[in-house]
Parts: sequence; C-alpha cells; structure tokens
Amino acid sequence: MPTAFISYSWESDQHKAWVRDFAARLRADGIDVRLDQWDLVPGDQLPEFMERAVRESDFVLVVCTPRYREKSDQRVGGVGYEGDIMSGEVFTDRNQRKFIPILREPPWPSSAPTWLLSKYYVDLSQSPFSESQYQDLLNTILGTRPLAPPIGNVSPPDRRQTKPIPRSTDRTQPEQFDPIKVSGVILDQIGTPRRDGTPGSALYRVPFRLSRRPTEQWTKFFVDSWDYPPRFTTMHRPGIAAVAGDTVILDGTTVEEVQNYHRDTLILAAEEANRKYSEYNNRVKVEEEREAKRIANHKRDVEEQAKRIKFDD
Repeated sequence: MPTAFISYSWESDQHKAWVRDFAARLRADGIDVRLDQWDLVPGDQLPEFMERAVRESDFVLVVCTPRYREKSDQRVGGVGYEGDIMSGEVFTDRNQRKFIPILREPPWPSSAPTWLLSKYYVDLSQSPFSESQYQDLLNTILGTRPLAPPIGNVSPPDRRQTKPIPRSTDRTQPEQFDPIKVSGVILDQIGTPRRDGTPGSALYRVPFRLSRRPTEQWTKFFVDSWDYPPRFTTMHRPGIAAVAGDTVILDGTTVEEVQNYHRDTLILAAEEANRKYSEYNNRVKVEEEREAKRIANHKRDVEEQAKRIKFDD
C-alpha cells in the first residue's frame, strides 16, 4: 500500500475541508494518506511530524495556491519549513518523482513555488475536480500508469534492392542546434511586492520570454548556469531562477536589479545552457548512432549464421 503525505497551507476552513475530503478520497482508493488534521494532536512536535512525514512517505502531494507559493518561497511557517525539507531531499536524493504538485488555484505560475514551477502538475482546480486528472494522479501513486506497447520485430530489407543510407563519419561537426535566447520582459506578468516590513518583502517575480520553449534538459542546464554562472556580480541571487514553458522567472528580485545586474547574467546563463545542450545533444546522437550500428551488425551476423543452419540433411 503506497503512502502519501499532503502538504498544504492553512488558509481557510473551506480550503482545509477540501484537503480533508481529497485525502479521504485517496484513502478510499487504496492510498495510506498522512494528514495533519488526522495525525496531529495537541502537544505533538510539529517539526518532527513534518520531517518524518516527508521522509517516510512514498509520495508528497503539494497542494499549490498563491498563499502556499508565498509561504514556501519566503520560507514562512510550517509551509516554509516543509519547503526546506522537500527541496533539501530533492537536492540530496534526486528523487524528483516523489513530490507531485497539485494545482488548486490557477494560474499555475501564481500558485507554484519556485522549486516546483517546471514540474508536471495535476490540475484539480475545478469544483468538482477533473476525474481524468485525478485518475492520472491515482495511477501515478499506485504504479498503474499505462505502459508503452512492445516493439515488434522488423523484417530485414532485401539488401540486393536497398541502397545503404549514406551517413557522415565526421564526428568533429557538432549537431545543429538553434540557440535559445531571452527575448524580453513579460510586463503583464510582473509580480507585486508585499512591502509588509518582513525580509524580502520588497522583492517580487520578474518573468522573461524565451525565443522558444526549451527541452527539460536545456532547462536544467539553464538553472544550473544561473545558480553557478562563470561570472557574476555581488548582487547575484542564486536559487531564484525557474523555467516554465517558454518563460524564465526570477522570483525574488526587482526590475531595477534586472536592469543593473541580472540582465547580463541572464544572457550568460542562456549562452551557457545553449553550449552545454549542444554538446549534450551531440553526445546523445553519437551514442544513438553507435548503438544503431551495433544492433545492425548483430542482426547481420545472426542472419549470416542462421543461413548456414540446414535442416534438410
């Protein structure tokens, strides 16, 4: 029986009731759900409960709302503490699939904590929520997602009538890759600072449009390059960059900082991601060609050997 812990923010009685009903539905469908509304009693140690629930559960379901995003990104309260635990486990164990975002209040960029922005999420924002989305979540937790069908055997072509496809053997030429660029600020999606006197309350999110939607691997290279750029100023802010679709988001800065400091680092991070992705893509292609050649040689050798086996003696 898989176990799951639900991380959410205490926003209202209505929201707490929705989370409780959601957890009850999951338990009815065969998932051992841990929920603070059931498992905590007065006198319990909250940090110990959070740490144990996140560490010992097979999955952590993160119910995303604007209030949850704010608490998580600012590391406020129990949500902030859980965010530290979860992001730390992702960093050390690389167990990305353990943490499943649940969108409760759209749009996604306004509700997702920075560390979850680029993840595949389940949209349960409708009331009642989408059954197909819920089944997607349920199949993921239960390990019953549909598998790809098996690959059939391909009959070898008649080599006497088939001309070989010419293939370049020059490995010095890199794979062609159209570089991705940061094209500008998305003005209508710029965030608003809280300015409530707390640390970081003057900062907000600033989104930027990319020239096209990148791959997941390019996204990883970009975020790594932002966190550890080859050159940066004393005002650099690692850990605030995320990519969602064709958008880069710096969550925890200002437009003035972008103009004075972050613009050049953004360009540099994109250039580094382009360079690393081009090298990665080229290595993948070389490995694919090597594997295809190995399989083709194996099939040819097996076919030649099979022809020498006679049964009419």
